[in-house]
Amino acid sequence: MSLSIRNQLPGTVLTLTAGEVMSTVTVRLSGGQTLTAAITVEAADDLGITVGSAVRALVKSTEVALATGAVDGLSIRNQLPGIVVDVATGGAMAGVKVAVAGGELTAAITKDAAADLGLAAGSEVTALIKSTEVALAVADR
Repeated sequence: MSLSIRNQLPGTVLTLTAGEVMSTVTVRLSGGQTLTAAITVEAADDLGITVGSAVRALVKSTEVALATGAVDGLSIRNQLPGIVVDVATGGAMAGVKVAVAGGELTAAITKDAAADLGLAAGSEVTALIKSTEVALAVADR
């Protein structure tokens, strides 16, 4: 299956904590960072996700926010440091490619936000992703 989601980071499940309806899944990405996904218990069961499972974390570019410094006091668990590789600016939006350990993320943000943050190739940023916006995929069984 081909997907329009460009942000696809490979990793391995470290923890799986099931609740009544939702599960949190901690994934160690190939670059060494951890990422948390909040998915339904049913989805985790259907996909056969267990500790040690190889997964791919999927995130739409519109769900990636960027910060230019350290971020404290925030409920967003997924904070991946990186370096801006490219900024493509259109009439209203900008696509910002960020190199993170083990891969690359694209963030779709407003042109004004990119300008206000002074984003350019070489800028240090932190990619912020809510755990509820991370989907997980496994290889076909």
